[in-house]
Amino acid sequence: MQFIKPDININFIGKRKFAFAGSLLLIVASIVSLVVKGGPDYGIDFAGGTLIQVQFLKTISPQDIKQALASAELEITSVQRFGEEKDNEYLIRAAGSPVALESLSSKIQEDLTSAYPDNQAEVRRVEMVGPKVGKDLREKALLAMFSAILFIVVYISGRFELKWMLSIILASCLFIALFTLKGFGVSIPVLIAAAVLITLALSFYLRLRFATGAIVALVHDVMITVGVFSLMNKEFTLQIIAALLTIIGYSLNDTIIVFDRIRENTRKYHRQPYEIVINRSINETLSRTLLTSMTTLVVVIALFVLGGGIIHDFAFALIIGIFVGTYSSVYVASPILLAWQQAMKPPGGRSKARRR
Repeated sequence: MQFIKPDININFIGKRKFAFAGSLLLIVASIVSLVVKGGPDYGIDFAGGTLIQVQFLKTISPQDIKQALASAELEITSVQRFGEEKDNEYLIRAAGSPVALESLSSKIQEDLTSAYPDNQAEVRRVEMVGPKVGKDLREKALLAMFSAILFIVVYISGRFELKWMLSIILASCLFIALFTLKGFGVSIPVLIAAAVLITLALSFYLRLRFATGAIVALVHDVMITVGVFSLMNKEFTLQIIAALLTIIGYSLNDTIIVFDRIRENTRKYHRQPYEIVINRSINETLSRTLLTSMTTLVVVIALFVLGGGIIHDFAFALIIGIFVGTYSSVYVASPILLAWQQAMKPPGGRSKARRR
């Protein structure tokens, strides 16, 4: 199916500087937000504590809920609405709990019923996560994201540049560097940031241009998605990690399609400037890119609107990721190839597409 003319010729590459400026602005805003707030707003999965979901028959204020549970000694940190306003559901977050999980639900039920007998309350969910478990989950989640990006580097290098040995050397050097840094007690977030920088540096040194473009695009997508969650004060939970891994896979799939067409056209139009070859390739895959994005977006928006509060943030992250991932395949990953070609061009030489 094709709803875009096959001979369309939009000058995407010509707008790359504006696209780079927009992406840089979003990434800077994301980093500033994360620094000011001391990192993402970790949910109970990562921060530890107690989460209680309560539904009332009638509307009640968060302050009244806090007062009713004062005797429970929960160390309540926040009470907020959950789901639609008509449902009268609230999420109660606490730093800890003096009683076991089995008896906590009945204790809360008793306190709320005693304080407001005319406003029936129902405890729908109680979750507890210890601080050590939360820290372990946070570290494993970050390592999962890094591992995904690392294997992507290996795959892209072998798939498009037939440099399997170099990609294995890259992975080995990266693991050695990470274990060395970990031996010095470096925190996981700093470790991941260092790993990404080392990956980019080694990719550039080993001339893995397709891998460099893919990694920059994926880091771009993840940073902006996390930044939007930080700016909107949304919680960072295991569901969001799952969404970020899904975004990485989705964005990579679109990038690979564009890269594959660039590689084919590089051989076919090897006498034309590389800028024209890349732009032609993006236009030739534009119909497929938009069809894939729009059909996926319809499903995710349906989840966002109809899925309820439990998967609301997950669907929201995917919506951001689809937009940003589609954008990065066109305006980030592909222009990186052109920037690489221009950087490798000898002084006074003419930049042309070359067969790899």
